[in-house]
Amino acid sequence: MPADTRMSIDGRRTYFAIMQRRYIVATKQQRGQLLDEMEAVTGLDRKTLIRLMQGDLARHPRQKQRGRVYGADVDDALRVIADSFDYPCAERLVPNLSWMATHLAQHGELHISPALLAQLDTISIPTVRRVMNRITQDERKLPRPSPSGPNAALRDVPMAIIPWNTQEPGHFEADLVHHCGAGTDRHYMHTVQLVDVATGWSERVATLGRSYSRMQEAFGRILPRLPFPIVELHPDNGSEFFNAYLLEFWAREVANAHLSRSRPFHKNDNRFVEQRTSSEVRAYFGRQRLDTPAHTLAANRVYDKLWVYYNLFQPILRLVEKTAVPREGGGFKMKLRHDDAKTPFDRVRGTGVLSQEKRDSLERLRDQTNPRKLKQEIYDLLEYTLALPCADACESDTTTHEGGKAG
Repeated sequence: MPADTRMSIDGRRTYFAIMQRRYIVATKQQRGQLLDEMEAVTGLDRKTLIRLMQGDLARHPRQKQRGRVYGADVDDALRVIADSFDYPCAERLVPNLSWMATHLAQHGELHISPALLAQLDTISIPTVRRVMNRITQDERKLPRPSPSGPNAALRDVPMAIIPWNTQEPGHFEADLVHHCGAGTDRHYMHTVQLVDVATGWSERVATLGRSYSRMQEAFGRILPRLPFPIVELHPDNGSEFFNAYLLEFWAREVANAHLSRSRPFHKNDNRFVEQRTSSEVRAYFGRQRLDTPAHTLAANRVYDKLWVYYNLFQPILRLVEKTAVPREGGGFKMKLRHDDAKTPFDRVRGTGVLSQEKRDSLERLRDQTNPRKLKQEIYDLLEYTLALPCADACESDTTTHEGGKAG
């Protein structure tokens, strides 16, 4: 029987319960016909079906539990690999176990064997989820706080949404994150963030203030670092993105890029970059006020290391299919299917847009980088950044200090 038409165990039990009621009251000839039907539907042999029809269909617990398939060496490997990835979900972790195990072994963080690699290749997502729940229950968790007049420059910029199934790299959503604490008075730090919809490649730069000159400096830092050209830039409607000076800058620096913008008051039009704001900016810096040049310089040191960590080592899931499924009683729900988790670098590499020089450079960088050491460096820099005093000591006393990822 083809795999896509095979019944699940629960579905087969329900089917047998219905057929057993018919089987008990049927004549000998009718029972033969029912057995023929069940053979065709389930693919089981006739003797097994007769035994089931004459027996108890209730499911009973095992008399003897199965032994463990994956031992302590797999537990130890998962602990080190998950720590290197900063404990992602099992769906993101499983497709990347083997290559990361090999990579960590090269840096002396893990001892591997052919048997261990074979088990990492075959272990399932539910098994990894159970193992991680068990081996991380006593570990200290890093706090992750929850994200708690017309502009003339907008007239010629069309409103649009970058499609979720875009395949071409270079379609970037952009956002500006405010690090103002409890109030928006005076200058404070901002984070300029870009996320590529097709590959998940992300860029972040801290800037003190959001004047056109500061924004131009931020994009001037991002553009040379991008491994592929910008095809489309899609911010919200903020004047920090759309003003005469910055539009002139874009026309000069990326003349072939298409500019589009979100609909007013529709934050979900920039859903990819908004999600990253929560997981890759607020999760680290929280909502406390950062308002000095020292904060900005230190934050950019954090972002430089996060650039390597998230683009080269953090696997992400990508939505590949949406299906509308009817609900009982009317209406529909969306069933989403994602592909195997891959790092943004692996996704970019698979598109063929990288030059050989850029590809070799990024591969060397990943081979030479120990992700566990890099993660610790990020936490140390983050702790240093968050401990720096604000421009006004009184202001810092009243600011909401939500700890970032640093312990």
